[in-house]
Amino acid sequence: MKRNLSPLSSSPVLALLWNLLVVYIAYTVCRIVFLALNWSLYSGTLTLSHGLELFGAGLLFDTPAILYTNAIILLMFLLPLHWKEHPAFYRVARWIYTIVNSIAVYMNLMDCVYFPFTGKRTTASVFAEFSNESTGEMMKIFGGQFLSHWYLVLLAALVTWAFWKLFRPRGDGGNGENGINGKFGVSKYYIMQVVSLLLAIPLCIGAIRGGFTKATRPITISNANQYVNRPAETGIVLNTPFSIFRTLKKTPFVVPNYMSDEEATALYTPLHQPNDSTAFTPRNVVVLILESYSKQHIGFYNKTLRGGTYKGFTPFLDSLITAGAMTYKYSYANGRKSIEGMPSVLSSLPNFVEPLFLTPASLNAMSGLARELGENKGYATAFFHGAQNGSMGFQAFARATGFQRYYGRNEFNDDPNFNGDEDFDGTWAIWDEEFFQFFAQQMGKMQQPFMTALFSASSHDPFVVPEKYNGRFPQGERPLQQCIAYTDYALKRFFETASRQPWFNNTLFVITADHVSQQIDPFYCTSLGNFSVPIILYAPGDPSLHGYDEERVVEQIDIMPTVLSYLHYDKPYIAFGNDMMNQQQDGFALHWLPEASSYEFVMGDYALQFDGKQVTSAYAFRTDSTFTHNVLGTMPPATLDHMQRMMKSIIQQYMQRMTTDNLVVKPQQ
Repeated sequence: MKRNLSPLSSSPVLALLWNLLVVYIAYTVCRIVFLALNWSLYSGTLTLSHGLELFGAGLLFDTPAILYTNAIILLMFLLPLHWKEHPAFYRVARWIYTIVNSIAVYMNLMDCVYFPFTGKRTTASVFAEFSNESTGEMMKIFGGQFLSHWYLVLLAALVTWAFWKLFRPRGDGGNGENGINGKFGVSKYYIMQVVSLLLAIPLCIGAIRGGFTKATRPITISNANQYVNRPAETGIVLNTPFSIFRTLKKTPFVVPNYMSDEEATALYTPLHQPNDSTAFTPRNVVVLILESYSKQHIGFYNKTLRGGTYKGFTPFLDSLITAGAMTYKYSYANGRKSIEGMPSVLSSLPNFVEPLFLTPASLNAMSGLARELGENKGYATAFFHGAQNGSMGFQAFARATGFQRYYGRNEFNDDPNFNGDEDFDGTWAIWDEEFFQFFAQQMGKMQQPFMTALFSASSHDPFVVPEKYNGRFPQGERPLQQCIAYTDYALKRFFETASRQPWFNNTLFVITADHVSQQIDPFYCTSLGNFSVPIILYAPGDPSLHGYDEERVVEQIDIMPTVLSYLHYDKPYIAFGNDMMNQQQDGFALHWLPEASSYEFVMGDYALQFDGKQVTSAYAFRTDSTFTHNVLGTMPPATLDHMQRMMKSIIQQYMQRMTTDNLVVKPQQ
């Protein structure tokens, strides 16, 4: 016998609310999983009450994401149609609901793993970041991730099953074939549907915007900052679908009007006009960019921090620094991704808002060490990366900045002196040991002077070493650290080979990292610590280039002007950094904090955090290494004013040059 259904019990509106509730629960489950897998980032600082506040705030960001992804479902349930006359609606709606919400959950679960490496929820830039990878390479990468995180794959499958089973076409959970029944007459049904649709439109718009007043600006990822005590907590508040939707077609470079152009250039200018009377010295230049080589893992920098007996994972690099290199206590990266390290190290271009690689500005005319030395001084130039050619966009960037040759996995495989794909790590690239030897051999064939750069690959997820070295290197507190030790060994073998080459003593080596990864010690878990990388200068033929500077603040964008100054380069060029060895210039570091949507400026004794309009906090970083005390209200006003003006000048000129394609010296300059 059929039941007589009331208007409420058989209303598609009630069914819609039930279905959306299931999605909210799924997002909350993802948030719990995120917190559990990344607990090391929050343990010791996150209380139960504040954690509940973060989860509550998360609902504000879940709502726009859920409404975006379920827009078609909302429309199907609120249209004044009854499903008895259109039974296909039930089947189509169920498939759409299950598929779109499953994809959203998968995004959130993948970020549970990816967040520790980027420090932020994934944005729309991820699509461009992996656009150069082949389908085969992507399948290998994701296949390996699925195996190592099988429990997340299982959870994702269970959530998909739950979406399918719990989906309701009507408020009573029926099969959707008798939406109008008994007391629920046709006229009342249509009236309810029309009224519900008219009410839902403004409610959805307000929920997506984050408010209903004209003064409310659409909610963005930066709004998460108002609910957190520190930037890393934005990962709990935000969700990945929201972060992607809010950054689609977003223009990252907006020129602020902080001051006049004249005032800006009087404070700071990226136009370098060398006035050195010493003749140019044609030394070879070799830049080594080591994947994920945070200072955290290097023994030399941690003797005081972690005790005099701490050995770290880089015995060779430690010995190189001690024996005859120049390095810095306060040295920083300009970004948090590999594609952000390349422009900073090789072209003195910082990373503000979004990676240069992923914006229209990547089509700008750009210079760099390769172009300045290759075109103006006749250097032979080459870039080396052991991954598949074109991977990560490195080959395109190398070519755009003047590198004449590119050596990747293809060239390695073609060399009869090596074993080709027998030395492929199975995921990313050729093992560092073999590729470093290939690097040394190729430089032996190049005409001097030359400028080369190598980007290493083995100290990368999935964090394995060649089978022949299993058990040889220390495991450490993180899987990454045995890979750090392996790359250090590869580096040792590279220098052993290079030291026997005739070009060795006429070469300046620059060693740095692309970015940090898997920070452990609280000293390195601050916003500033998350940029702490080595910058090491080593010239075996110049014993005067030696020391440990414990005062000056330096960053990756200083590498290009330092190298050119060391060579006594006599041409004007654009670089946003300074010569690290010029004591007449103040050292600084300026980088973008993706988790806080703000800048961090380090100069003198202070680190400022700046949201684009005002300074929000300040820390005496030399004495307060864990950023415990905000001294914004007590620091000297003159110092604060000077730092603000300098920082604004740099940002304004960077944005201006990016948007006007003005990154190379023009004749009138």
